[in-house]
Amino acid sequence: MNFKDLNLIPPILKALDKENYSTPTPIQEQSIPSVLAGRDLFGCAQTGTGKTAAFSLPIIQLLHEQPSRTGSARHIRSLILTPTRELALQIADNIGAYSKFTSLRCTAIVGGVSQRVQERALGLGTDILIATPGRLIDLINQKRVDLQYVQILVLDEADRMLDMGFINDVKRIIAKMPVKKQTLFFSATMPPEIANMVKSLLVNPVKVEITPVSSTVDRIKQSLYLLEKGTKQKLLNRLLQDQTIVSALVFTRTKRGADRVTRELTKAGITAQAIHGNKSQTDRQNSLRNFKNGTTRVLVATDIAARGIDIDELSHVINYNLPQIPETYVHRIGRTGRAGLSGTAISFCETEELPFLKDIEKLIGKRIPEVKDHPYRMERTPESLKRDRLSKPADAKPAKSSKPSKSSNPAKSSPPAKSTANRDRKPKSEGFKQGNPVHGKANGKANAKARETARGNGRTARSAASNKAGR
Repeated sequence: MNFKDLNLIPPILKALDKENYSTPTPIQEQSIPSVLAGRDLFGCAQTGTGKTAAFSLPIIQLLHEQPSRTGSARHIRSLILTPTRELALQIADNIGAYSKFTSLRCTAIVGGVSQRVQERALGLGTDILIATPGRLIDLINQKRVDLQYVQILVLDEADRMLDMGFINDVKRIIAKMPVKKQTLFFSATMPPEIANMVKSLLVNPVKVEITPVSSTVDRIKQSLYLLEKGTKQKLLNRLLQDQTIVSALVFTRTKRGADRVTRELTKAGITAQAIHGNKSQTDRQNSLRNFKNGTTRVLVATDIAARGIDIDELSHVINYNLPQIPETYVHRIGRTGRAGLSGTAISFCETEELPFLKDIEKLIGKRIPEVKDHPYRMERTPESLKRDRLSKPADAKPAKSSKPSKSSNPAKSSPPAKSTANRDRKPKSEGFKQGNPVHGKANGKANAKARETARGNGRTARSAASNKAGR
């Protein structure tokens, strides 16, 4: 199949040809006809699957086929919400390329840069608005954005917007739009909260799911280093001495961690820059540009800032910290091995991260091969981990705990086995809690009497104090 088979109009086909697009990806092939037909759509797909074109191309065609106002009289007819500045600017660049041979105009508004430039762009009129929730809320409150003419709403990377706490802002933004509109919802993962949002926002949606999140691309070579605490930076410096690692995207859990790793790499003579939410938009764009053109060899990023980083020839992804959400691992490593190229994903794991590793391996359904030939190997690998990695398949169901859950009925639970030694001896506290038929009642009466005596003594003391104060 090619793009002509999707009934796209000549101006779009001409733009795609100029961008060297020939064959649609699976999500584009399945999404574009449904969006052109006016259907709501929910797309669940990993990064690098072509989601942007899947919603951008039909939106451009639908708006192009309608009579449009010119100049400042243009209304915002499509709103695309994204969680990060980088992703918003990337989408704007793509839409600009796809709509090059139409009269449509698109504008991106993001935080971290001057609002005046964005105000001027809005004043000139725009058909498609790409925005991050925070800056859009500010402009709505200042009455500089009018969403009452929006016909098509896109929520991109919805799971990340949820993680970043934008859900209430999104609801406020949606309340400013017409009730009747076409909604396109895209997410890389499918947690319960996202499923609930889909049910509440979409009407009889078409569902498109490409490459389930539990799978990883076969051509990505994965490896694992089990490390002693405090040795991650040493291993990272050592690995990056290998010049065959042309470019590496290193993931840390925190912004401070990203800055620290970057400083240590720079000290070791490795060109590196950090990208995270505390950086200005100018700094983030410069860092990303330097990484793409090869000036910087290593980009150290947090998960949130990494959304929107689209690099076709990324050779390595390194998980300096394992993610706490297993689906995030799949999303991270999916940034390498794109465009038919091979890729490598390396993960570091200290003792406290072992539960995260277990969840990841259960999700992807296989063990990540461990590299043992290095000087920082975990000296005392927990026996439970050894047994688990040697004997159990990754997709085995976890063993049920012998302890009853809080919601279970104690009366129905099997009593624990009793020791034959000191069978009748129980701690006093257990007698009070369980109501021991022998000791519990007696102890209970004794304690009740003691409490009553204490209350009486208290009343006597207070009365005496009161009389003394009166005197």
